Amino acid sequence: MIKLAVAGACGRMGRRILTLAAQDSTFKIAGALDRMEDPNAGEDVGVMIGVKPLNIYVSDDKAAVFESADVVIDFSHHSAVQEHLKTAVNHRTAYVLGTTGLTEAHHKALKRASQKIPIVQAPNMSVGVNLLFKLSELAAKVLDESYDLEITEIHHKMKKDSPSGTAVKLLEILAAERKRSLKKDVVYGREGETGERPRGEIGVFALRGGDVVGEHTVSFFGDGERVELVHKASSRDAFAQGALRAAKFVAKRKSGLYDMQQVLGIAS
Repeated sequence: MIKLAVAGACGRMGRRILTLAAQDSTFKIAGALDRMEDPNAGEDVGVMIGVKPLNIYVSDDKAAVFESADVVIDFSHHSAVQEHLKTAVNHRTAYVLGTTGLTEAHHKALKRASQKIPIVQAPNMSVGVNLLFKLSELAAKVLDESYDLEITEIHHKMKKDSPSGTAVKLLEILAAERKRSLKKDVVYGREGETGERPRGEIGVFALRGGDVVGEHTVSFFGDGERVELVHKASSRDAFAQGALRAAKFVAKRKSGLYDMQQVLGIAS
């Protein structure tokens, strides 16, 4: 049995992860971390997710929560990631990070920490989205630069970062395959007299509205045909189930930095 704690426990993703973990005999919920400003701070986790009381309470005590767990799944705000990493290392706790909006400093800290603990980090934990990553890489290998690349993503109106972490990952995959610069060859939206589309340009567009969980489309526009790879999430359960799958994977490792491609066994 894996003792599991969730950081960002009161958020939409945190609640779904806890709810699904409570239904999975592989896991024992051991802790829940969130800010004391949250209305659910101090509440019994079982009561919060609508099951029987678990005698585990939402806390802001990072040390206690990380110490209680074999694995912590983190869907908190990116501003908390550095401290959570330090705490995970201090307590030798395996760590799954699904938080987006990470900077280069975060990625350097993840690499350092992974020398001491096992970490899975991915901008999207969905099995389907990670298959989209793989298929996009394959399509970019097969379809040459005569095919124009565009990425479109749609999310609910409450999403704070743009473009999404998933769209950024898709962009990195396509740019790497096409040997294009993320600084010089990418356009985020278009306006005015833009002129003819430059060869090799990659467009990224973010739409926000309503309660859309998440949609991502990678389009390859050729002369006479168009290829589109599309993923549509209808429930956050897709991401939560992927995060729990990552937790099962990382619980068996001693150290190292892994991604969902490795979790799913589809890494190159």
